[in-house]
Amino acid sequence: MERFGVKATPSHNRSKTALYVTPQDRVTEFGSELHEEGGKLFCTSCNMVLNHVRKSAISDHLKSKTHTKRKAEFEEQSVRKKPRTLTASLQCNSAAQTEKISVIQDFVKMCLEANIPLEKADHPSVRAFLSRHVKNGSSIPQSDQLRKTYLPDGYENENQVLSTEDC
Repeated sequence: MERFGVKATPSHNRSKTALYVTPQDRVTEFGSELHEEGGKLFCTSCNMVLNHVRKSAISDHLKSKTHTKRKAEFEEQSVRKKPRTLTASLQCNSAAQTEKISVIQDFVKMCLEANIPLEKADHPSVRAFLSRHVKNGSSIPQSDQLRKTYLPDGYENENQVLSTEDC
């Protein structure tokens, strides 16, 4: 075409992708079948990431046989759970995790106050006692990890307590 002096119109050269569409825009457009998490667009029933830039890719997925099959299976389930990304799962701090940390900190504090070396926590009979009689007792780590991770916290807490008592 350039040979004859005719230039193509700009509309023919432009890509057919929507440049400024966010996953949240597609969720509002397509409804409850999709959800956005972590900047990605997910199909709720299929648990798969979709390309949010191309509307045709989303429409094709929603019309596919596998989607309709998985959607029917998903609706049969009584509990609807949205799939979560790995980062969202790791950021979740459940009550069990906070209780575990509390048990470990209390154990280190008890050992320090009773002048019990942390190495005693590695003894098999102490391990058996903790796992049998203490809730979350089997989650107490070995002495080297107690020393590296939880001992500095206990030290800082005791220093704060002592400094407030002096005032």
